[in-house]
Amino acid sequence: MARPRSTGVTVRAIAAEAGVSIATVSRVLNGHAHVTPQTRDAVRGAAERLSADATFPGAAGRPPGAVFVRCPYLLTDYFGIIVSSITETLDLHGRQVILNAGGGTRDSSVLAGLADRSGVDGAILILPPEPSSELVALRARDFPFVVVDPRTPLPRDIAGVSAAHFAGARSVTAHLVGLGHRRIGVIGGPDEWMASRSRRAGHASALADAGVLPSPELISSVEPTADAGHGAACRLLALPQRPTALVAFNDKAAVGALRAAHEHGLRVPEDLAIAGFDDDYLSSSVVPPLTTVRQPLEELGRMAVSLLTRLMAGHAVEALHVELATELVVRDSTGPVAHA
Repeated sequence: MARPRSTGVTVRAIAAEAGVSIATVSRVLNGHAHVTPQTRDAVRGAAERLSADATFPGAAGRPPGAVFVRCPYLLTDYFGIIVSSITETLDLHGRQVILNAGGGTRDSSVLAGLADRSGVDGAILILPPEPSSELVALRARDFPFVVVDPRTPLPRDIAGVSAAHFAGARSVTAHLVGLGHRRIGVIGGPDEWMASRSRRAGHASALADAGVLPSPELISSVEPTADAGHGAACRLLALPQRPTALVAFNDKAAVGALRAAHEHGLRVPEDLAIAGFDDDYLSSSVVPPLTTVRQPLEELGRMAVSLLTRLMAGHAVEALHVELATELVVRDSTGPVAHA
């Protein structure tokens, strides 16, 4: 349930003031017909007394409050695209943005006091590092927020937007399987990330279709950086029976794998196929250009704003967990398996 407005007055408070249930307040806010005039008047009166009249259509409330956008990472290509999309879309809605970004903000405790911040109507949290318990506590305050690219599985009543990680990973591995590859190394992200687990499952699903079980020695978990990808690729290529293809968690790690292939005297894709994920600017800038999975980063931002706008208005939202489709982009870094 969303908080009706930025003064800190919640739907729960209106329900208590009017002596009705939270569900009844929601029906009034959403304009449902099956509410008696007496009940509607009671809820409206309670809202007015609590200075929450800005929720109702046509009411002369104060201008809409700001949206708090938290992205505790460097605003490089991946995160920068999402944040830019969010801020541009919020601007179209007449919303100001309070941006909390950069690696230095990662350890700051901001969620606990977010619901009490004056002039803030809602929040968008991008890959939040906070434990699920803090998200649940914030949700219990009836404060509207949306999580973009959640790190861990979200409770069913917390709104979240992500890419279809399982389907994306499955598509790129199926592409490699179709080229004859069976011994495929995976340079995965951190084990605790939901995206990492989903992609690993998608990879295993595509291999299973070919009658192949994933080999534990071919799977690594690293931070999604070029240096970490390089290190993981070097370890995989040093195996007595090296992989014929590598799938990386993102394009940065794939670029690191390209460097490792060069250092091992391997040609890409003739001797080793390499694929990434994200389709950021790196994927088409390197030689050879990377086969990758395109994430709809701008649409992730726009969808997050759309969900949050409905939550801040007190609208009922049935689909709180949204997955956006990915797209396989085939370039020159993948080719048929080399036969001895």
